[in-house]
Amino acid sequence: MNDLVPLEQAHCIPRRGNEHRLGQARLAELLPQVPGWELVENGQALQRTFRFKDYYHTLAFVNALAFIAHREDHHPDLGVHYDRVVVRYSTHDVGGLSENDFICAAKASALTE
Repeated sequence: MNDLVPLEQAHCIPRRGNEHRLGQARLAELLPQVPGWELVENGQALQRTFRFKDYYHTLAFVNALAFIAHREDHHPDLGVHYDRVVVRYSTHDVGGLSENDFICAAKASALTE
């Protein structure tokens, strides 16, 4: 990924194999670029909870996120509740986090800004 392009403007590319798994140094560079997100599962996933005033707004966010997931061909795990959505990214094909996870996290955050 070109670091000159903001994450929310970048696009996912297929990544397979552990050579695409991000190391600790790269995680430390990318995490500040997605405020509100945290590393979970011993650094193997990226997660954030988005809060909304009602179910209608919650589902509107989920639908917008589904569109992004389809367009980028990178899909999060979701926990959908009345007033919140827990979004979790991890790249199964690399066995941890890839740059695609940070790209999609930034795009998800942009939906609420």
